[in-house]
This record gives sequence, structure tokens and C-alpha cells, in this order.
Amino acid sequence: MTETDTHEQVAQANRAALRLANVDAETRNGALADIADAIRENSEAILAANEEDVTEAERMLAEGEYTQALVDRLKLDEGKLESIAGMVESVAQQDDPLGETLAARELDEDLELYKLSVPIGVVGTIFESRPDALVQIAALALKSGNAVILKGGSEASESNRVLYETIMEATADLPDGWATLIEAHEEVDRLLEMDDMVDLVMPRGSSDFVSYIEANTQIPVLGHTEGVCHVYVDEAADLAMAEDIALDAKVQYPAVCNAVETLLVNESVADEFLPGVVSRYREEGVTLRGDAETREIVDVDPVTDGDWRAEYGDLELAIKVVDDVYDAVSHVNENGSKHTESIVTEDADTAETFMTGIDAASVFHNASTRFADGYRYGLGAEVGISTGKIHARGPVGLEGLTTYKYYLEGDGQLVASYAGEDALPFTHREFDGEWNPGHLHDE
Repeated sequence: MTETDTHEQVAQANRAALRLANVDAETRNGALADIADAIRENSEAILAANEEDVTEAERMLAEGEYTQALVDRLKLDEGKLESIAGMVESVAQQDDPLGETLAARELDEDLELYKLSVPIGVVGTIFESRPDALVQIAALALKSGNAVILKGGSEASESNRVLYETIMEATADLPDGWATLIEAHEEVDRLLEMDDMVDLVMPRGSSDFVSYIEANTQIPVLGHTEGVCHVYVDEAADLAMAEDIALDAKVQYPAVCNAVETLLVNESVADEFLPGVVSRYREEGVTLRGDAETREIVDVDPVTDGDWRAEYGDLELAIKVVDDVYDAVSHVNENGSKHTESIVTEDADTAETFMTGIDAASVFHNASTRFADGYRYGLGAEVGISTGKIHARGPVGLEGLTTYKYYLEGDGQLVASYAGEDALPFTHREFDGEWNPGHLHDE
């Protein structure tokens, strides 16, 4: 595709965004229902395309080019397709994020200011091998009134193409260009130069990848980097609960970014806790590495400094014995990726110390890190998990895909009346009310 073609695609997305922002909620929800139905009806073609991707990925795995975690993320089956369709319906059931009056303020009599939620505009997304990511992102963009440019990993190209075609056929009545699929790396580079037409870029991948995107564009970037997550087992933990949580956080689905990568154990309970949890990990095929204190208690491989910051994305885990909750907090803040952290303890004060001391998007008490997910949070789905702090943090759902603008309703007022020696005063009074075009609030 030429530079001119890419420019026209993005220009079309820009035009579509302006129109989609004014499509009513009923129409957007109806289109989402049509997408869910189309995914179910087209399951045979989707799974056939996915089988092509998986076959090629397994060949690359055998050659040492891909990891097993990547292959696992890539695979679809009937159950996963039904989950994807259900996710789209869940997005449709969310409250409409657009047109909400976030604040209403009287500046003076018959001069009223409203702050309303609106779409961001054109969102460019670059994501990894999971084909369900394409559907999640497209569904959230549609519900939030944003045009979206989709770039998936080459390893999922066949799956992404069929899913995209399925979505577009189901939404033929929406503005042309509301969703665009690009496939070549050079198209991404061109996209990054179009800061006059693209409002936000959302990359999902490694820190190096996100850093590359940030260094090569003037478009605001909402980055989703790796998930180096921890579970800390405190001296006041229910150790049976701690075993279950530590196991779930690692083995329930190790290939994803909210799986635990390092287990921290308070020295007061290490002798009692480690043998049992290590035995259960081994039953699940987890490769274990530990620091010197851990290896005095259980027989595991030695840990390296690099393991403390590793996102394994597989059945691998590092274990460290720590002095207390402050030592745990220090280790997490030094080595974590600001994604998701969890403490297991029955002591509320210790839980508060951990949760307020950790710099992460999500911090849990007595729960598995695997709960860090847009669907599980009740957001319908997620575009990604932001480990930054601006403009959204944690699982990014519909709210993270909106911004706001101000509407001012007046009755002929002039700024000159509020300046100078005899200036009229502003009332600046907050009130409850929804913006009604062309109408002033009536008490």
C-alpha cells in the first residue's frame, strides 16, 4: 500500500469519527449485537483462518522463533469464539459513555456551562498475537463513538483479516471507515506521522516496542507494556488461601500480562509455606527459581538478577523471601512494571501499608492478580491495560476512550459586561442538570 493509500485511509477514518460521534446509542448497540451474531455465524471460516495461523506459529515454535506462550495466546476454538461474542454483547450492555453531563455550573443568570463526555476521535491501535484483541478493541471503539485503526501481529494475520471482514459486513450501515485494518509495518510508520488526523495511539507489547512508538510520533501514546506482577504472602496470611491465590495467579493462564511472575514470602512463614506451594507448582509443571533464603528451604534453581524483572509469560516463577511488608513494597516498586500486585494477609493495617505504598495500576488484597481485566472489572472489555498514569490507568474500557468538551448556553451575554470598573459578578454555582441543546436550566 502506498503512502497516498494510507493517508486516504486515515482521512476516511477522520471523517467517519465525526459522523460516528453523532450515531445514537441504540444504533451503536444494535451494531454490536450484529457483530456478536456474525461471529457466531461465521465461526467455521474464523476457525479455519486461525488454524492457518496456529500451524505456521507452531512451525516457528519448532524453529525457536516463537514461544509457546505466543502460540497459546493465538489459538481460538468454539468456546473462545463464544466468549468473544459474549464479550461484544457485554460491551453493548454497558451504559452509554457519550453525552453524559459530567458537570453543570451557572456562571451567571441564564449563562450556563456544561461539561460533556465525547469520543476521543481517531484511535490507532497496535496489538499482539491474540485475535480476540481485535474484536475487543473494535467493540469498545464502536460503543464509545471512536473510529479505530487496527494493526495486529503478523502471526495472527489470517485470523485478524477474517474477523475484521466479519465485523465490517455486520456494520455495513455505519459510516465508511469507522474501522480500518492495516497490516504492513510501513503503514504503521506512516500512521505515526499523522498527528494532525490521529488523536491517540495505543500500543500493546513490550517496553521496547512502546518506547519505539513514543519516540517516533507526536501523537499522544497510551502505552500498555509488560506485566511483571507479584504476590506477597504476609506473616499474617491464611496460608491455605495464599497457596490457592499464588497457584491461580501463575497457572490459570500463564501467557497473559496479569499472571504473577514473582512470589514474595515473609520470612516468618517461609518454612511453613514454601514446601507446600512449591509441591503444587511442580504438579502443574512450573519451573521455579529462588533466592538463597528460598533455596535453604526448598530445592529450586538459583535465581539471577534478571529474573526479578522478567515477564516469563509461561510456567516459570521466581521466589524471594523478604523481611516484612516494607521489604516487599520496596522490591515491587524497584522491579515491578506498575501493572498489578497482590498481598495475602489477614492484617488490615499491613494490607493498607502494602496497597498504599505500591505504585501500580491495580493493587489487590487476598485475590489473584488474574482479576486485573476489563471484563472482570465490569468494563465490558478492554483496549489494553495502561501502566502509565495519564490519561487512563489499569484496564482501559469505555471511559478511557472518551474525553470531554464544554458547552456554554447563554442569552446574549457579553464578556465586556464582566470586565472593568462596574463588572458584573460571576455566580459560579454548581447545579444538577443535563445539557439540553438550546435550552437553559429551569430550577
